Amino acid sequence: MTAQTDTPGSVTAVYKVSGMSCGHCEGAVSGEISELPGVTSVKAVASTGEVTVVSAAALDEEAVRAAVDEAGFELVAKI
Repeated sequence: MTAQTDTPGSVTAVYKVSGMSCGHCEGAVSGEISELPGVTSVKAVASTGEVTVVSAAALDEEAVRAAVDEAGFELVAKI
């Protein structure tokens, strides 16, 4: 699926992450992804397993995967 552009210069991507079950999990995933260069906003929702990332430019999926792995979870897919 293609990334959507919300505002000029920003790109929104949604990822499916497995293993999140609580607010702490959401915070861990959000914290790791927010450290990637260009990321301006991250919203993780444990109940759906979806993580919405807004960035200045499209992110490298492997960089996002590495950040999610660092938080202790698994990136399943970009949706």
